[in-house]
Amino acid sequence: MKNRAEHLRRRKNLMQQIGSDGIVIIATAPIRQRNRDVDHQYRPDSDFFYLTGFEEPEAVAVLIPGREPGEFIIFCRERDPKMETWDGYRAGLEGAREIYGADDAFPITDIDDILPGLMEGREKVYYAMGCNTNFDQQVLGWLNQLKKQQRAGVHAPGEIIALDHLLHEMRLFKSTSEIRSMRRAAQISADAHRRAMQFSRPGVKEYQVEAEIIHTFMQNGARSAAYPSIVGGGGNSCILHYIENSETLKNGELLLIDAGAEYDYYAADITRTFPVNGRFSRAQRKLYQVVLNAQHAAIEQVKPGNHWNQPHEAAVQVLTEGLVELGLLKGRISTLIKNGAYKKFYMHRTGHWLGMDVHDVGEYKEGDVWRTLEPGMVLTIEPGLYIPADSKKVDKKWWNIGIRIEDDVLVTKDGYEVLSAGIVKEIDEIEALMAGAAA
Repeated sequence: MKNRAEHLRRRKNLMQQIGSDGIVIIATAPIRQRNRDVDHQYRPDSDFFYLTGFEEPEAVAVLIPGREPGEFIIFCRERDPKMETWDGYRAGLEGAREIYGADDAFPITDIDDILPGLMEGREKVYYAMGCNTNFDQQVLGWLNQLKKQQRAGVHAPGEIIALDHLLHEMRLFKSTSEIRSMRRAAQISADAHRRAMQFSRPGVKEYQVEAEIIHTFMQNGARSAAYPSIVGGGGNSCILHYIENSETLKNGELLLIDAGAEYDYYAADITRTFPVNGRFSRAQRKLYQVVLNAQHAAIEQVKPGNHWNQPHEAAVQVLTEGLVELGLLKGRISTLIKNGAYKKFYMHRTGHWLGMDVHDVGEYKEGDVWRTLEPGMVLTIEPGLYIPADSKKVDKKWWNIGIRIEDDVLVTKDGYEVLSAGIVKEIDEIEALMAGAAA
């Protein structure tokens, strides 16, 4: 989302919160090496991009409220025709000003000479300590450098304040343009899941299904996945973070796919589970319906005024009731929930915040109390049940059934909007879609 006005609004909002005696320092993510002399595809730090829109590595942004020559400063790489021949275009100092709206821009190589002077006279440094160890040392070095000059009349900042809290609270509430990007990410991801359902059949490799997903992402403008795709058939569906995606799909198994596109730096996160051969077995159908009922119940709890944990509580209630009805648990529902008996089959939470990061930023509690849901928040709802082979005291008909159903849900002023509603999840709809592909 290269929206210069949006990034400006965010910076102004943040600077208003920190006041005239503060300075914000934020570095982008470093380049990560994949192997030997090959790097991973570069992606800027989410917090950094959220404020700047700047996509290049080796960059630091500084916000100085009230500074007369300019409040927004970028340190970045200079233009270098030789290096650009090898690695691509650089915005340079002029681009930082003209394209990204920086008031001032300086070479990143000059940061040690310039940044301490910008810190001088400020009372507080707003900085996310602990995210980048090497840069932490630079920031502390600049502070110590200023403190050593205090006898000469230099005023050093006396306090480092975590930038994360203010910035992440801003990121938790999505603007109209952010929601637009997230809708598109969800639409693209839904198309990819639909394609995966239509392509899957016995004898296909899990990674071949993954290839269809990635192909659909890129064909629709999402250059990468928001996270490594999980494509797990049979027993692999019971491994929560399975990403090997290397086995052959077998007749009679379920296939669990957890995959989401990143579009405009915003993530989707969708999971669907369906039969490889297009028809649910009797046992699969019963267990799937329990999970689906739990998800419906959880989504209904997404509304302003409810607290974060209410969707999870609703899902746990329905899952536990279903497990008792199917004979997988025995006892009083309330006692089983209190004792966490369901965790044998459902060991994770029902959702998380979603945004620029797939597990997005934002507090889940305010003090010791679950925070209240408010319009503009986006979360996932993803109950599941997992019964691996050799599960003790469990009938073999349930073995190797792993089911998760996940959607992306926006809190609206009146309730909720399921951003990922474009991909089917009812049993009859899944079977009809797969039958149509096979015809």
